Amino acid sequence: MATEELHSQCAGYTLPVPNVQSLATSLDKSSQIPERYIRPEAKVDPVAHTNEIELPVIDLAKLIDPEFSKQEAAKLHLTCQEWSFFQLVNHGIPEELIKGLKADTVEFFNKPLEEKMAYKQNNDGDLQGYGQAFVLSEEQKLDWCDMFYVMTRPIAIRNMKFWPTSPSTFRDNIDRYSLELTKVASCLWQYIARNLGAAPEVFAQLFKDHPQGMRFNYYPPCPEADKVIGISPHSDATGFSMLLQINDEQGLQIRKDGKWIAVSALPNALIVNLGDVTEVLSNGIYKSIEHRATINTENTRISLAAFHGPDNSIMLRPLPEVVGDGKPNYGSMSYQEFMKAYFEQKLEGKNILDMLKIQN
Repeated sequence: MATEELHSQCAGYTLPVPNVQSLATSLDKSSQIPERYIRPEAKVDPVAHTNEIELPVIDLAKLIDPEFSKQEAAKLHLTCQEWSFFQLVNHGIPEELIKGLKADTVEFFNKPLEEKMAYKQNNDGDLQGYGQAFVLSEEQKLDWCDMFYVMTRPIAIRNMKFWPTSPSTFRDNIDRYSLELTKVASCLWQYIARNLGAAPEVFAQLFKDHPQGMRFNYYPPCPEADKVIGISPHSDATGFSMLLQINDEQGLQIRKDGKWIAVSALPNALIVNLGDVTEVLSNGIYKSIEHRATINTENTRISLAAFHGPDNSIMLRPLPEVVGDGKPNYGSMSYQEFMKAYFEQKLEGKNILDMLKIQN
């Protein structure tokens, strides 16, 4: 596949906006936040009045163990149907690597703004670098978040000018973590394929070369935290994402049964989130789910989302093995066109996926 084709997976124009971390530092408890960050829906949308819940847990060690595999695979299938989010434990990623990557991420975001801006986005249609995403107009409401984004797989697409050289171990830890995630992703795709009645080789071809991007998220505290949103409600236009909590601060919410539910991550677990691509491939047996990030008044939250997409050349449509003698619930569209549409609109719900739905 040509490098320029791979590169288009992360393409998306975004307008430059003020740095949120710097803005947050300048505010005190009596400060008024700028109008562009005030989000009325943050209070209007119903939130389930429950304590933070732990998502269903899938044990990768059990999944690959012949003694427990059948039972754990059945649990995975049910979880994908009912939740579309789950925590993956015993994933095999070395603890020392996770610890090092977390430390590097915290150190990077704690650097002076001018040092981080050395890796700023070009705003030439490439979202890689330090900045924002999905800002398409001067009037658009803004998320209370800064991000740092790099494409990590395939290796040929890497643009090393966006990979920080400080901390000195950051590049190596990103590289090692990227490789470990591809191993986890390959394993999960095998069982997801089997659960859907497809051969693992089908998914291996769809997701060949392991297209992968990483988004490091920094959510500073806000004196009016109930008026802002860290990341707008959305589903991911990918196969699945794997989220790692960099610090202990929680803030992830998922929309389930019409209400927002706060979830609590287990230490060093990967939170796996099925994306729009998987919903289409599964003909809706599995659904992508809206999620958002919330802010608090005292503490910073930092997370790392790794996105695992299909080969850029595929035609996105339900798998024939899944549809069988039934009817497809989604039309077809090239993945390139799907991603182009995704990045040409602001981050909002599942509006892009709705384009493909067929009213049977």
